[in-house]
Amino acid sequence: MTAADWRKSLQTGQVIPALPLMLDEDGSWSPRHQRAIVRYYCESGCGGIAVGVHSTQFAIRDAKHNLYEPILRLVAKELDRATADRDVSDTNAMPESQMIRIAGLCGRTDQAVAEARLATSIGYHAGLLSLAALAYDDETEILTHCQHVADVMPIIGFYLQPAVGGRILSHSFWRWFCEIANVVAIKVAPFNRYQTLDVVRAVARSGRKDIALYTGNDDNIIVDLLTRFQFDGQQIQIVGGLLGQWGVWTRKAVELLVEIKAVRHCETIPTTWLTRNASLTDANAAIFDSANQFAGCIPGIMEVLRRQGLAPSRRCLDPDEQLSPGQAEELDRIADVYPELHDDAFVAENLSRWLAD
Repeated sequence: MTAADWRKSLQTGQVIPALPLMLDEDGSWSPRHQRAIVRYYCESGCGGIAVGVHSTQFAIRDAKHNLYEPILRLVAKELDRATADRDVSDTNAMPESQMIRIAGLCGRTDQAVAEARLATSIGYHAGLLSLAALAYDDETEILTHCQHVADVMPIIGFYLQPAVGGRILSHSFWRWFCEIANVVAIKVAPFNRYQTLDVVRAVARSGRKDIALYTGNDDNIIVDLLTRFQFDGQQIQIVGGLLGQWGVWTRKAVELLVEIKAVRHCETIPTTWLTRNASLTDANAAIFDSANQFAGCIPGIMEVLRRQGLAPSRRCLDPDEQLSPGQAEELDRIADVYPELHDDAFVAENLSRWLAD
Protein backbone atom coordinates (compact mmCIF):
# COMPACT_ATOMS: atom_id res chain seq x y z
CA MET A 1 0.00 0.00 0.00
CA THR A 2 1.70 3.18 -1.17
CA ALA A 3 1.76 6.44 0.78
CA ALA A 4 -0.54 7.96 -1.82
CA ASP A 5 -2.99 5.06 -1.38
CA TRP A 6 -3.30 5.15 2.39
CA ARG A 7 -3.39 8.95 2.53
CA LYS A 8 -6.18 9.01 -0.04
CA SER A 9 -8.04 6.37 1.96
CA LEU A 10 -7.57 8.37 5.16
CA GLN A 11 -8.93 11.53 3.53
CA THR A 12 -11.94 9.65 2.14
CA GLY A 13 -13.07 8.82 5.68
CA GLN A 14 -12.89 5.43 7.36
CA VAL A 15 -14.03 3.44 10.35
CA ILE A 16 -10.85 3.04 12.42
CA PRO A 17 -11.37 1.15 15.69
CA ALA A 18 -9.04 1.54 18.63
CA LEU A 19 -7.70 -1.96 19.33
CA PRO A 20 -8.54 -3.44 22.75
CA LEU A 21 -6.02 -5.64 24.57
CA MET A 22 -7.06 -9.29 24.90
CA LEU A 23 -6.24 -10.79 28.29
CA ASP A 24 -7.20 -14.12 29.88
CA GLU A 25 -8.74 -14.21 33.35
CA ASP A 26 -5.28 -14.62 34.91
CA GLY A 27 -4.04 -11.44 33.23
CA SER A 28 -1.89 -13.15 30.61
CA TRP A 29 -2.03 -11.94 27.02
CA SER A 30 -4.10 -14.03 24.59
CA PRO A 31 -2.56 -13.79 21.09
CA ARG A 32 -5.34 -16.07 19.81
CA HIS A 33 -8.07 -13.61 20.78
CA GLN A 34 -5.91 -10.68 19.67
CA ARG A 35 -5.74 -12.19 16.19
CA ALA A 36 -9.47 -12.89 16.26
CA ILE A 37 -10.42 -9.29 16.88
CA VAL A 38 -8.15 -8.09 14.08
CA ARG A 39 -9.94 -10.55 11.78
CA TYR A 40 -13.27 -9.23 13.04
CA TYR A 41 -12.27 -5.66 12.17
CA CYS A 42 -11.01 -6.70 8.73
CA GLU A 43 -14.18 -8.55 7.83
CA SER A 44 -16.39 -5.83 9.27
CA GLY A 45 -15.02 -3.56 6.53
CA CYS A 46 -12.86 -1.19 8.58
CA GLY A 47 -10.52 1.12 6.73
CA GLY A 48 -7.82 1.06 9.38
CA ILE A 49 -6.85 0.03 12.87
CA ALA A 50 -5.16 1.95 15.70
CA VAL A 51 -2.81 -0.13 17.88
CA GLY A 52 -1.13 0.76 21.16
CA VAL A 53 -3.66 3.47 22.00
CA HIS A 54 -5.88 4.08 25.05
CA SER A 55 -8.09 1.03 24.43
CA THR A 56 -4.97 -1.14 24.07
CA GLN A 57 -3.96 0.20 27.50
CA PHE A 58 -0.95 2.47 27.77
CA ALA A 59 0.56 0.16 30.42
CA ILE A 60 1.52 -2.33 27.70
CA ARG A 61 4.71 -0.25 27.54
CA ASP A 62 5.65 -0.97 31.16
CA ALA A 63 8.68 -3.23 31.52
CA LYS A 64 6.70 -5.78 33.53
CA HIS A 65 4.30 -6.27 30.59
CA ASN A 66 6.50 -5.39 27.59
CA LEU A 67 3.66 -5.89 25.11
CA TYR A 68 3.92 -2.83 22.87
CA GLU A 69 6.19 -4.33 20.23
CA PRO A 70 4.63 -7.84 20.30
CA ILE A 71 1.16 -6.40 19.71
CA LEU A 72 2.34 -4.11 16.90
CA ARG A 73 3.98 -7.08 15.23
CA LEU A 74 1.02 -9.43 15.70
CA VAL A 75 -1.42 -6.96 14.16
CA ALA A 76 0.89 -6.22 11.22
CA LYS A 77 1.39 -9.94 10.58
CA GLU A 78 -2.36 -10.60 10.73
CA LEU A 79 -3.09 -7.77 8.30
CA ASP A 80 -0.42 -9.14 5.97
CA ARG A 81 -2.04 -12.58 6.17
CA ALA A 82 -5.50 -11.15 5.52
CA THR A 83 -4.23 -9.35 2.45
CA ALA A 84 -2.49 -12.45 1.10
CA ASP A 85 -5.56 -14.63 1.66
CA ARG A 86 -8.02 -12.21 0.15
CA ASP A 87 -9.89 -13.49 -2.91
CA VAL A 88 -9.50 -10.59 -5.31
CA SER A 89 -12.18 -12.08 -7.58
CA ASP A 90 -14.76 -11.75 -4.79
CA THR A 91 -16.52 -8.42 -5.30
CA ASN A 92 -17.93 -8.64 -1.76
CA ALA A 93 -14.51 -9.05 -0.17
CA MET A 94 -13.60 -6.44 2.39
CA PRO A 95 -10.62 -4.19 1.53
CA GLU A 96 -8.06 -5.60 3.97
CA SER A 97 -5.29 -4.53 1.61
CA GLN A 98 -6.31 -0.92 2.19
CA MET A 99 -6.24 -1.07 6.00
CA ILE A 100 -4.42 1.98 7.33
CA ARG A 101 -1.99 0.93 10.06
CA ILE A 102 -1.81 3.44 12.90
CA ALA A 103 0.49 3.07 15.91
CA GLY A 104 -0.12 4.88 19.16
CA LEU A 105 2.92 6.95 20.18
CA CYS A 106 3.39 7.99 23.81
CA GLY A 107 5.82 9.51 26.23
CA ARG A 108 8.25 12.37 26.07
CA THR A 109 10.25 13.03 22.94
CA ASP A 110 12.87 10.29 23.25
CA GLN A 111 10.25 7.64 23.88
CA ALA A 112 7.81 8.86 21.23
CA VAL A 113 10.56 9.06 18.61
CA ALA A 114 11.77 5.55 19.49
CA GLU A 115 8.21 4.22 19.19
CA ALA A 116 7.80 5.97 15.84
CA ARG A 117 10.99 4.36 14.55
CA LEU A 118 9.84 0.95 15.71
CA ALA A 119 6.37 1.36 14.18
CA THR A 120 7.86 2.52 10.89
CA SER A 121 10.20 -0.49 10.78
CA ILE A 122 7.22 -2.83 11.23
CA GLY A 123 5.27 -1.17 8.44
CA TYR A 124 2.87 1.19 10.18
CA HIS A 125 1.76 4.16 8.13
CA ALA A 126 1.16 6.87 10.74
CA GLY A 127 1.43 7.53 14.46
CA LEU A 128 -1.39 8.74 16.71
CA LEU A 129 0.54 11.09 18.98
CA SER A 130 -0.53 11.20 22.62
CA LEU A 131 0.47 14.35 24.50
CA ALA A 132 -0.41 13.08 27.98
CA ALA A 133 3.23 12.98 29.06
CA LEU A 134 3.56 16.70 28.31
CA ALA A 135 0.74 17.79 30.59
CA TYR A 136 2.77 20.61 32.14
CA ASP A 137 4.83 21.74 29.14
CA ASP A 138 3.99 24.98 27.38
CA GLU A 139 2.49 24.80 23.91
CA THR A 140 5.68 25.89 22.15
CA GLU A 141 7.56 22.99 23.72
CA ILE A 142 4.78 20.60 22.71
CA LEU A 143 4.92 21.78 19.10
CA THR A 144 8.68 21.15 19.08
CA HIS A 145 8.01 17.65 20.41
CA CYS A 146 5.46 17.04 17.64
CA GLN A 147 7.89 18.20 14.97
CA HIS A 148 10.59 15.81 16.19
CA VAL A 149 8.20 12.85 16.00
CA ALA A 150 6.88 13.98 12.61
CA ASP A 151 10.45 13.94 11.33
CA VAL A 152 10.34 10.14 11.80
CA MET A 153 6.86 9.23 10.55
CA PRO A 154 3.57 10.90 9.53
CA ILE A 155 1.57 11.88 12.60
CA ILE A 156 -2.06 12.18 13.59
CA GLY A 157 -2.76 14.87 16.17
CA PHE A 158 -4.79 13.83 19.20
CA TYR A 159 -6.97 16.21 21.23
CA LEU A 160 -7.82 13.96 24.19
CA GLN A 161 -10.31 14.92 26.86
CA PRO A 162 -8.77 15.78 30.27
CA ALA A 163 -10.95 13.18 32.07
CA VAL A 164 -8.82 10.38 30.64
CA GLY A 165 -5.40 12.01 30.62
CA GLY A 166 -5.61 14.79 28.02
CA ARG A 167 -5.12 18.52 28.46
CA ILE A 168 -6.68 21.72 27.16
CA LEU A 169 -4.95 23.09 24.05
CA SER A 170 -5.63 26.45 22.46
CA HIS A 171 -6.87 27.25 18.97
CA SER A 172 -3.46 28.83 18.36
CA PHE A 173 -1.76 25.54 19.20
CA TRP A 174 -3.79 23.68 16.59
CA ARG A 175 -3.25 26.44 14.07
CA TRP A 176 0.53 26.07 14.44
CA PHE A 177 0.25 22.27 14.58
CA CYS A 178 -1.21 22.41 11.06
CA GLU A 179 2.05 23.99 9.90
CA ILE A 180 3.93 20.74 10.56
CA ALA A 181 4.31 19.28 7.09
CA ASN A 182 4.06 15.61 8.08
CA VAL A 183 0.71 15.96 9.86
CA VAL A 184 -1.82 13.81 7.99
CA ALA A 185 -4.85 13.93 10.30
CA ILE A 186 -6.20 15.05 13.66
CA LYS A 187 -8.34 12.98 15.98
CA VAL A 188 -10.70 15.41 17.70
CA ALA A 189 -11.67 13.90 21.05
CA PRO A 190 -12.07 16.57 23.74
CA PHE A 191 -15.75 15.63 24.32
CA ASN A 192 -16.41 19.38 24.21
CA ARG A 193 -18.04 21.36 21.38
CA TYR A 194 -16.03 24.54 21.91
CA GLN A 195 -12.72 22.70 21.83
CA THR A 196 -13.82 20.64 18.85
CA LEU A 197 -14.50 23.87 16.98
CA ASP A 198 -11.03 25.15 17.90
CA VAL A 199 -9.48 22.27 15.96
CA VAL A 200 -11.83 22.37 12.98
CA ARG A 201 -11.37 26.13 12.62
CA ALA A 202 -7.59 25.76 12.82
CA VAL A 203 -7.55 23.24 9.96
CA ALA A 204 -9.88 25.43 7.88
CA ARG A 205 -7.73 28.51 8.47
CA SER A 206 -4.54 26.62 7.60
CA GLY A 207 -5.79 26.13 4.06
CA ARG A 208 -4.48 22.57 4.07
CA LYS A 209 -6.66 20.09 2.23
CA ASP A 210 -4.44 17.12 3.09
CA ILE A 211 -5.22 17.02 6.84
CA ALA A 212 -8.09 14.63 7.48
CA LEU A 213 -10.33 15.31 10.47
CA TYR A 214 -11.50 12.30 12.47
CA THR A 215 -13.95 12.32 15.33
CA GLY A 216 -12.88 10.83 18.60
CA ASN A 217 -15.90 12.36 20.34
CA ASP A 218 -17.55 9.07 21.23
CA ASP A 219 -20.37 11.07 22.84
CA ASN A 220 -21.39 12.83 19.60
CA ILE A 221 -20.31 10.61 16.71
CA ILE A 222 -23.14 11.03 14.22
CA VAL A 223 -23.51 14.80 14.55
CA ASP A 224 -19.74 15.23 14.13
CA LEU A 225 -19.86 13.20 10.92
CA LEU A 226 -22.90 14.97 9.49
CA THR A 227 -21.98 18.57 10.27
CA ARG A 228 -20.71 20.81 7.48
CA PHE A 229 -18.52 23.28 9.32
CA GLN A 230 -17.95 26.67 7.73
CA PHE A 231 -15.19 29.11 8.60
CA ASP A 232 -13.91 32.07 6.58
CA GLY A 233 -16.08 31.03 3.66
CA GLN A 234 -14.65 27.50 3.62
CA GLN A 235 -16.59 24.33 4.31
CA ILE A 236 -14.85 21.50 6.12
CA GLN A 237 -16.00 18.03 7.16
CA ILE A 238 -15.02 15.50 9.78
CA VAL A 239 -14.60 12.57 7.40
CA GLY A 240 -14.42 9.49 9.61
CA GLY A 241 -13.96 8.14 13.11
CA LEU A 242 -11.02 6.83 15.09
CA LEU A 243 -12.96 5.65 18.08
CA GLY A 244 -12.98 3.43 21.12
CA GLN A 245 -16.73 3.04 20.61
CA TRP A 246 -16.10 1.58 17.16
CA GLY A 247 -13.93 -1.11 18.76
CA VAL A 248 -17.24 -2.82 19.54
CA TRP A 249 -20.26 -3.46 17.28
CA THR A 250 -17.88 -2.64 14.46
CA ARG A 251 -19.83 -4.12 11.57
CA LYS A 252 -22.72 -1.79 12.42
CA ALA A 253 -20.31 1.15 12.63
CA VAL A 254 -19.15 0.45 9.06
CA GLU A 255 -22.74 0.32 7.85
CA LEU A 256 -23.46 3.56 9.70
CA LEU A 257 -20.61 5.45 8.04
CA VAL A 258 -21.74 4.24 4.62
CA GLU A 259 -25.20 5.67 5.33
CA ILE A 260 -23.76 8.95 6.58
CA LYS A 261 -21.61 9.40 3.50
CA ALA A 262 -24.73 8.95 1.36
CA VAL A 263 -26.63 11.79 3.07
CA ARG A 264 -24.06 14.20 4.46
CA HIS A 265 -24.00 16.43 1.38
CA CYS A 266 -27.79 16.64 1.04
CA GLU A 267 -29.35 20.05 1.62
CA THR A 268 -31.93 18.49 3.93
CA ILE A 269 -30.94 15.76 6.39
CA PRO A 270 -33.80 13.90 8.11
CA THR A 271 -34.23 14.69 11.80
CA THR A 272 -34.21 10.94 12.50
CA TRP A 273 -30.42 11.27 12.42
CA LEU A 274 -30.61 13.32 15.63
CA THR A 275 -32.53 10.49 17.26
CA ARG A 276 -29.92 8.00 16.10
CA ASN A 277 -27.17 10.23 17.47
CA ALA A 278 -28.87 10.31 20.87
CA SER A 279 -29.27 6.52 20.86
CA LEU A 280 -25.60 5.95 20.07
CA THR A 281 -24.56 8.47 22.72
CA ASP A 282 -26.75 6.72 25.30
CA ALA A 283 -25.14 3.40 24.40
CA ASN A 284 -21.71 4.95 24.66
CA ALA A 285 -22.51 6.35 28.09
CA ALA A 286 -23.03 2.81 29.35
CA ILE A 287 -19.97 1.34 27.64
CA PHE A 288 -17.64 4.21 28.56
CA ASP A 289 -19.12 4.64 32.06
CA SER A 290 -19.70 8.37 31.78
CA ALA A 291 -21.67 8.32 35.05
CA ASN A 292 -18.42 7.59 36.87
CA GLN A 293 -16.09 9.89 34.92
CA PHE A 294 -15.14 7.03 32.55
CA ALA A 295 -13.61 4.89 35.28
CA GLY A 296 -15.09 1.75 33.70
CA CYS A 297 -14.38 2.71 30.10
CA ILE A 298 -11.95 -0.07 29.15
CA PRO A 299 -13.73 -2.75 31.23
CA GLY A 300 -16.97 -1.67 29.52
CA ILE A 301 -15.46 -2.20 26.08
CA MET A 302 -14.04 -5.55 27.14
CA GLU A 303 -17.33 -6.70 28.66
CA VAL A 304 -19.19 -6.10 25.40
CA LEU A 305 -16.56 -8.12 23.54
CA ARG A 306 -16.56 -10.83 26.23
CA ARG A 307 -20.32 -11.28 25.93
CA GLN A 308 -19.91 -11.75 22.19
CA GLY A 309 -17.09 -14.28 22.70
CA LEU A 310 -14.45 -12.12 21.04
CA ALA A 311 -12.61 -11.47 24.32
CA PRO A 312 -11.69 -14.22 26.80
CA SER A 313 -12.39 -11.90 29.75
CA ARG A 314 -12.87 -8.25 30.64
CA ARG A 315 -9.60 -8.29 32.57
CA CYS A 316 -7.33 -5.22 32.38
CA LEU A 317 -3.61 -5.01 33.08
CA ASP A 318 -4.52 -3.28 36.33
CA PRO A 319 -6.66 -5.89 38.11
CA ASP A 320 -8.37 -3.12 40.08
CA GLU A 321 -9.77 -1.65 36.86
CA GLN A 322 -13.28 -3.09 36.90
CA LEU A 323 -16.81 -2.32 35.81
CA SER A 324 -18.38 0.35 38.00
CA PRO A 325 -21.36 -0.53 40.21
CA GLY A 326 -24.45 -0.71 38.01
CA GLN A 327 -22.47 -0.65 34.75
CA ALA A 328 -23.24 -4.28 33.86
CA GLU A 329 -26.95 -3.54 34.21
CA GLU A 330 -26.55 -0.51 31.95
CA LEU A 331 -24.90 -2.74 29.35
CA ASP A 332 -27.88 -5.09 29.60
CA ARG A 333 -30.22 -2.15 29.05
CA ILE A 334 -28.57 -0.76 25.95
CA ALA A 335 -28.30 -4.21 24.37
CA ASP A 336 -32.06 -4.61 24.86
CA VAL A 337 -33.25 -1.18 23.75
CA TYR A 338 -30.86 -0.65 20.82
CA PRO A 339 -30.68 -3.97 18.94
CA GLU A 340 -29.99 -2.01 15.75
CA LEU A 341 -26.63 -0.93 17.15
CA HIS A 342 -25.07 -4.32 17.85
CA ASP A 343 -23.72 -6.96 15.50
CA ASP A 344 -24.13 -10.06 17.65
CA ALA A 345 -25.46 -12.19 14.78
CA PHE A 346 -22.50 -11.29 12.54
CA VAL A 347 -20.03 -12.17 15.29
CA ALA A 348 -21.77 -15.44 16.16
CA GLU A 349 -21.72 -16.52 12.53
CA ASN A 350 -17.96 -16.04 12.15
CA LEU A 351 -16.48 -16.34 15.64
CA SER A 352 -15.21 -19.94 15.45
CA ARG A 353 -13.37 -19.17 12.23
CA TRP A 354 -11.80 -16.02 13.63
CA LEU A 355 -10.60 -17.92 16.71
CA ALA A 356 -9.11 -20.76 14.70
CA ASP A 357 -5.32 -20.75 14.69
